[in-house]
Amino acid sequence: MPNSSAYPNVIVALAACALASCTVGPSFKRPVPQVPVAWSAGAAAAAQGRPDQVTVTAADSATRWWTTFNDAELTSLVDRVTAANLETKEALLRITEARAQRDIAAADQWPSLSGNASAEVNRLSDTTPTGALFSKVGQFPGLTGIRIPNPYDQYQLGFDASWEVDIFGRVRRSVEASKADTEASVEDSRAVLISTLGDVGRAYIDLRGAQASRQTLEANIATERELLDLAGQRRRTGLSSDVDVVRAASEASTAEARLPALDEQITADINQLSTLMDREPGALRTELAAMQPVPPVPPIVPIGLPADLARRRPDIREAEARLHAATARVGVAVADLYPKLTLGASAGLQSESLMMLTNWASRFLTAGPTIELPIFDAGRRRATVHLQDVKAQEAALDYRRAVLAALSEVDNALSNYDGDQGRRALLCESVARDRDATELARQRYASGVGSFIDVLDTERTVEQNELSLTDASTKVSIDLVVLYKALGGGWG
Repeated sequence: MPNSSAYPNVIVALAACALASCTVGPSFKRPVPQVPVAWSAGAAAAAQGRPDQVTVTAADSATRWWTTFNDAELTSLVDRVTAANLETKEALLRITEARAQRDIAAADQWPSLSGNASAEVNRLSDTTPTGALFSKVGQFPGLTGIRIPNPYDQYQLGFDASWEVDIFGRVRRSVEASKADTEASVEDSRAVLISTLGDVGRAYIDLRGAQASRQTLEANIATERELLDLAGQRRRTGLSSDVDVVRAASEASTAEARLPALDEQITADINQLSTLMDREPGALRTELAAMQPVPPVPPIVPIGLPADLARRRPDIREAEARLHAATARVGVAVADLYPKLTLGASAGLQSESLMMLTNWASRFLTAGPTIELPIFDAGRRRATVHLQDVKAQEAALDYRRAVLAALSEVDNALSNYDGDQGRRALLCESVARDRDATELARQRYASGVGSFIDVLDTERTVEQNELSLTDASTKVSIDLVVLYKALGGGWG
């Protein structure tokens, strides 16, 4: 048991250590993303060229972007997928895992206390110096009659306590790193959610586009059948030859041959939506089989400014948290270069007899500080500092890469959105003119003025452009989903 006169010195030493305590290593400073004050020339042109479609106001309204399509089925699918998707659930488990790691690190800030109890039978070997001395102690002058039992019983009841005084901040830096890891896991779950909801939007819009294309194709097939009947009537009256009939039948068969590919696309989209909802393939077929129009885009799309991305994009926020954790771990490695002070204590009751275990005389106590001073480790600790410093530099580069990738995604999404809207507008005009040309060609053919080849050409052209128009409308809506995803919407 330590001399009680030493306690004041110990207390003074601990007080001095507490006053001098510090946190070594670099302190994290939130990085300032290097982003332009405005979007690139192409994106700006997209915004200026269609002011009724794109605006640079705040992008907060993109939080629940799927509601801007005003499609109840899409909103229902998103809500159900959010609750049931397996990848989202796995991401939430990673958050729970990170929080558990944080709690483990935080526990080192507090003293540890453990109890113990034992009952032992001990026997010292007579052939060892200690055992031989104990067995002959009664033979020494003045000690006649004294006998030390061998073997002997020993009962003990006590507790052990220890606490590392975090003088140089090793524990605090560890806790800081664990908290940053938890933040990174939260942002990762948000990124998973954004990606999942984007997949829902793309699959649903693609499904409606395929259904619309099938409806357009079925209408064209009916038109081709009408032409076939018309050609047959003219052949029977001697106004045309068998060539016109064969050509009309060929065009109708060609149109029908496109239906299976659209059916395959519809099945694939329904199966993808079912999988995203953690359901078996085809589980949503009854719900989604009825044809519905492609969800139209809203009149205004708020895109915000480039600086908004760092606050909204979960992948950028995650990269920042990873950088924070890596910076804190540099401090952990630096703290290992310094002495480590641990306060320890062991106390309790110890006796040869169980009946005497509770006597006041059976108490024991061992207490005092322990200082661990690194002297030689062949450079391991300093190499660890260098390693963690390099990892922090890598994390800084990852952050910069995430910012650049986000800017590029938004710029590309804006360009695609604007370009596909222009393509859709031109196709609308083209389809209107093609329908007029088709009607005129059919009238000329029916009256015997025009040729059947002119009719087929105009019908083929209007069919292709109608399908292209449906595809362009689908692409515009999907482009908007991609744009919302690039803006970081969907997790708020």
